[in-house]
This record gives sequence, C-alpha cells and structure tokens, in this order.
Amino acid sequence: MHRVSKFIRPAMAQMLRPVNQHLIVQRTYAKEIKFGSDARTLMLQGVDMLADAVAVTMGPKGRNVIIEQSWGGPKITKDGVTVAKAVELKDRFMNAGAKLVQDVANNTNEEAGDGTTTATVLARAIAKEGFEKISKGANPIEIRRGVMLAVDSVITQLKTMSKPVTTPEEIAQVATISANGDKTVGSLISSAMKKVGRNGVITVKDGKTLQDELEVIEGLKFDRGYISPYFINTSKGQKVEFQDALILFSEKKVGSIQSIIPALELANTAKRPLLIISEDVEGEALGALVLNKLKIGLQIAAVKAPGFGDNRKNQLKDMAVATGGAIFGDDALELKIEDIQMHDFGQAGEISITKDDTLILHGKGQKGDIEKRIGQIEEELDSTTSDYEKEKLNERLAKLSDGVAVLKIGGSSEVEVNEKKDRVNDALNATRAAVEEGIVPGGGCALLRCIDTLDTVKLDNKDIATGVEIVRQSLRVPAMTIAKNAGIEGMLVVEKILQSDSQTVGYDAMRDEYVDMIATGIIDPTKVVRTALTDASGVASLLTTAEVVITEMPKDDKDMGGMGGMGGMGGMGGMGGMM
Repeated sequence: MHRVSKFIRPAMAQMLRPVNQHLIVQRTYAKEIKFGSDARTLMLQGVDMLADAVAVTMGPKGRNVIIEQSWGGPKITKDGVTVAKAVELKDRFMNAGAKLVQDVANNTNEEAGDGTTTATVLARAIAKEGFEKISKGANPIEIRRGVMLAVDSVITQLKTMSKPVTTPEEIAQVATISANGDKTVGSLISSAMKKVGRNGVITVKDGKTLQDELEVIEGLKFDRGYISPYFINTSKGQKVEFQDALILFSEKKVGSIQSIIPALELANTAKRPLLIISEDVEGEALGALVLNKLKIGLQIAAVKAPGFGDNRKNQLKDMAVATGGAIFGDDALELKIEDIQMHDFGQAGEISITKDDTLILHGKGQKGDIEKRIGQIEEELDSTTSDYEKEKLNERLAKLSDGVAVLKIGGSSEVEVNEKKDRVNDALNATRAAVEEGIVPGGGCALLRCIDTLDTVKLDNKDIATGVEIVRQSLRVPAMTIAKNAGIEGMLVVEKILQSDSQTVGYDAMRDEYVDMIATGIIDPTKVVRTALTDASGVASLLTTAEVVITEMPKDDKDMGGMGGMGGMGGMGGMGGMM
C-alpha cells in the first residue's frame, strides 16, 4: 500500500484549507433591505428602464426592438409584452420594480391579448407621479384609494363611449391598427372571421411562401390517413372518396374478422360505403377488409383514431356526436361490435381520406347533441389553466362548430416571419376583444376624452384628490408617447385634441394630421383600453405603497474563484511513485 510522504502532507493541508473555508462561506445567504425613498428611487429606475424600452414600440411610427436570444438569431419585434419579458436588470432593487411592471404587461396580454405597451406606459406614469407625491408627505394608502376611484370613473365613461363592431370593414380596421397599420393583415383577419364566424377558431402558423395565405378547414379533419393503400378508390390524387357513408367507431383494436362481419353485412345490404375508425385494424381483420375490397368491390376503408389516451377518447366521442353514431369498446357502455345495428353507425355526406389526413363533411348528428357537446367543451375551456389543454379544446370546439381558419404567415426569413406573427397575433386578439366589448376612438384619444369625467369623483380628503390628479395626468401619456415616437411634441398634440369640441377627433400620427378617429378607422377595442388601465393602476398604485424592499444579496464571484484550486488535485494520482 502506498503512503503519502510526510513532506507532502503539509502542502496538501495548505491546498485544502482555503477550499473548506470557501465552502462554508457559500452556505450563508444574506438578504439586503432598503427602506423608504432609497428603495422607491431604485425601483423607479427599473420601472423607467423597462418602460423606456417598451414605449419606443408604441404607435404607427414606433420602432422595433432587437432581442438577443440564447438560441438561434436575435428576435426583432414591436410587441410590448415580448420586449417587457426580455428585460432583466443586474441591480436587484431596480429589477424588482421592472418585474412588477412586467407583470402588468403579462396580465393585460393574458386578458385582452393586446394593449401591453399602453399598460406599461400608464403603469410608469402612475408609479412615477405617486412616488413624487409620497416623497412630499402624502399618504400612500389614501393615494391608492384616489387612483382606484378615478379608474372606476374612467372605465364607466369608456363603456358609455363604446360602439359595437358590426361590419367586416370595422373588424379589418381594428386588426389593421393593431398590426401597426398593415392593411394586408387587417383584410386577412377580416376574411378569416367572415368564413369561420366571430367565435370560430383562427390559428397562426409559419407559411411556406413569401405571401400570407388563409386556409379554412371545414368539417372534422384529423391527421390520420388510410391504414392500407389498397383502400384507394380514385386514380386521381391517391385518395379514398365516399358519398353518403356509414362510420363504425371503436375505442379498441379490431383484430378479429368475426367481430366486423355483422357491420360489413349491414353496409353491403344498404349498399353504402363503410369507414372504420378505431385504435387500429390489424391481422386477419385487415386482410379480410382488403380482400373484400379487391375481390367483391366492397366500398370500405379503415383509419386509426387520432390522438392518444384521453384525447383520443374525447375526439372519438366528438366525431360520434357529429355523425350520430355510437362508440364500441367503451367500457362504460358495454356495446359489442358483433351486436351492431343500423342506428349505431355514424353517417356522413362526404368523406375524403389521403395517406396523411381524413376529412368528414356534413355529419348527420342531432343538432341538440352537438350543441350540448360544444357546451361541455366550453365549460372545460373555462376551468382549465393549461395552455396545451386550451389549444386542444379549441381545436375540438372548432371541428364541431364553424371550422378552423389557419393564417399562414409568409416571409423571406425566419426573423421576418416571427416579427410579423407577433403583430398578427396582437391584431387577432384585438379583433376578438373588439367583437366582445366594442370599440372606442384610438391613438390614446379615448383616455383623453375621459379626463373631464374625473371632475365628478367624490373627494373625501386631500390625498384622495391627489390620487385622482395622478390618474388625470397619466391619461395623457399614451397619446403623448405616440406623438413623441412620430417626432412631434406630445404636450402640444394633447392640448390640441382636448380643445376640440368633437369627442372623436384625435391625432393621426401616420399622416401627421388631426382627424375624426372613428371615420378614419383609427380605433381601439374597449376591452384592450379598459384592461390596460385597470392592470396598470392596480399594480402601480400598490407599488407606491411600498416602504420596504427585501432582495437577496448578490453572490460574490470572487468567492467562487477559490474553487478552481481543486482542479490541481488531479495530479495526486502520480504521488504514489514518490515512495
């Protein structure tokens, strides 16, 4: 056995001692605490930094922001919430302020899907004014009460001003404004809504060409093709096409020929095509189907059921309801395929099957059953919080209602497509919000027109009056930011709009003129403006009530450097040779 020389031991001790000391230091985590104006000043710097980054994107002449990503190339965007999410500041106190305003943008995005830039600049304005008043001795709790009273009054006025969206042209206008004046996006979304209905499902995907495209998928379409190419019955396009077909649904695999003979006899007697949708068709059952097709000319095809697990069961149930059929192999119903009757088949006017997809059109299901099923899916949509679940439920809902419109966004590069997709998603969300709650004059004009209504707010004390005054000043900020990004003095624009007698006159930053906003089509969804103001005031007024901020102490990089010494211990393997 090799032993280490006595001369080497002290050297080893010297190497190990500092390492142990550093390990002890790393185990202690301290907190840093700041009070009063020191904490508020640093937080406000963080809020300013985030709001400045987001504000440059506002309005038709807003600029783009380039965001470095840990994978792939940089992202170019004009989407407020995407910019806000990308901001991470080194100073912990500044970062705390930035993160709170980031939450404002996130909340607005989740509820309304647009208006995140407006929400961010409003939050900054309310927080900044609030901090200034509190530093002069005002009571933060009373100021918050004043802010919330003022916001309630403004929201009531917004609802009064709101005008319902009725025509496809108005839908296109909302989408165009939200997409930063891109009329092609506006007309694309308007066409999609026209085809699938206002409550229809519209999805946005990457296109394969330079142009934007709209594809409408009607009926029940799913991504499973025929199990065997021997089922093909048309020479053109390698498809299976049936008219007035019967459909057999099975949750389990079909492997025995005996189990499906009754179904084949019924279809043959009725002289109607038969489609089998099951987990799988295999073995002798598949062989018998192919043989009947080739020898007797029986009109038959089989496809696998879409999805997996519970999702497969749900999709089968949707198809059964839409076509008026029953599902065999369901443990709860105890139905056996051998006992099938004519009324157990689903029925469809038209079926088209390729090697990749199956499309079922004109299902013969009862309207009442379909509406009941749609109601169940909508209830599940309201209760779920998972984005994946929501996506799947929306897809199922679309198949049972008006179909799905797919917007395929084209472009010459991935960066260009991603930038445009951000704008299209914003425009889509804004359009849905407009359909839901109506529209108000855009360009920050609606908030300016609500300033006068603050005169009616009941003021119990001086600090509540200060809170109301903070909101009064903040309502000017969105219009001022739009004007500033267009290279015009914001204060002058705001004063000129307020001097106008008409409630709908505002500033068109794109053309640099004062116009009737509604007539020109510069409009905002009421829901977007309302949500932006509510979220901004809630978080920003809470921010002003903060007196203490606690953060973790930043870890000292120098402490970690000592650990590098352990790398030298790799040489100890050869020490035995010294004996």
